[in-house]
Parts: sequence; C-alpha cells; structure tokens
Amino acid sequence: MTTPALPAEAVIGRRIAFSYRDDLRHIPRDQVGTITAIADDQPRCLRIRLDGARSGIYVRPDYENLRYLDEIITVPVLPMGRFTPTGAEAGFDHAFDGVSVVEFEEGDMAALTPDRAKAEAAIATYLREVHGMEDESEIRDQVAELRLRNVVFEWQPEDADVDWHVRFDAEGFDGAVQIHYLPAV
Repeated sequence: MTTPALPAEAVIGRRIAFSYRDDLRHIPRDQVGTITAIADDQPRCLRIRLDGARSGIYVRPDYENLRYLDEIITVPVLPMGRFTPTGAEAGFDHAFDGVSVVEFEEGDMAALTPDRAKAEAAIATYLREVHGMEDESEIRDQVAELRLRNVVFEWQPEDADVDWHVRFDAEGFDGAVQIHYLPAV
C-alpha cells in the first residue's frame, strides 16, 4: 500500500470542491467542503467533510474529482451531545403536515410529535407513500400500535456509522422530547 505524496495544498482546514463520479450518495456534484484530518498511513489519507454533512469521507489527495480551493479556515467543530431534531437532520426523509417521520434499520418508526392525531396522520401517510400500503384497515392496525415515548437524541462523532442515536430510556432526562413510536412488526 503506497501513500500518495501530499501536495502543498493538502492541509487541514483547506476548502475543497469534490465531485462523485456516480453520484450514488445523492450529494450534488461539485459540492464544497473542508479537509478535516490527514491520515498519512493510508492511500485515502484526506478526510473531507462536505458542507451540510456530518460525517467525513476519505479520499486520495490526487483524486481526479477533488479540487483544492484557495481558502483555509478553522475546521468547524461538530455539535455533540443531546439535541432536539428539527427534521432536517439525515434520516428524517419524510414529513407530513409538519411532522417528521424516521424509519430505523430494524423497521420501527417514529413521528416527531407528542400529538397523537398528527402522529397517526404522518405515519399513515408514510406507510402509504413509502411502503406502498393500500389496505386502510392494515394501516389503521399499524397506527393503533403507536406509543408515546420520552427519548433523547444524541449526536455521534464524525466517524461513527450514524450521525445521531436515539435513547429510549429517557424519562426525566434533560432535553428529552416526546415522540410517537411504532415498533417493527
């Protein structure tokens, strides 16, 4: 494994423009970001964080779709700890009537509202539009299982597998929010 030589421009804090060839990650081409770390023991030694993203990606310093920009900044610190989601965070890809819905890897879901009627409407719409459910009695049976839960959302470090984690054992925690939770069947 040979590590490519680092050009003089490859410094922490350097602003960059980056483009994916196949655009599989749904990030617009020529996205800008910042070099956040350099690991000189591997070929993909530049960790870059694209603007608006929480996690970094590793690229080779000579990658053809990487362009070094003139500006050098202080690397922005990522927020850590508990937060109240707005629905704009990664993972919240559906909203109905102002209520964000998230589906976890295991298939369980949550509507970010303490209002049961709004949670039912949001989850029902999600089941119709995302899961393609057409049987209204099946949808009613599903939303009947919604449970009000107190949870906290916590940011994870930059190199974590996920941007945030939710703790369901949050009764009485500072920053706890109420959601309606639908366990996977």
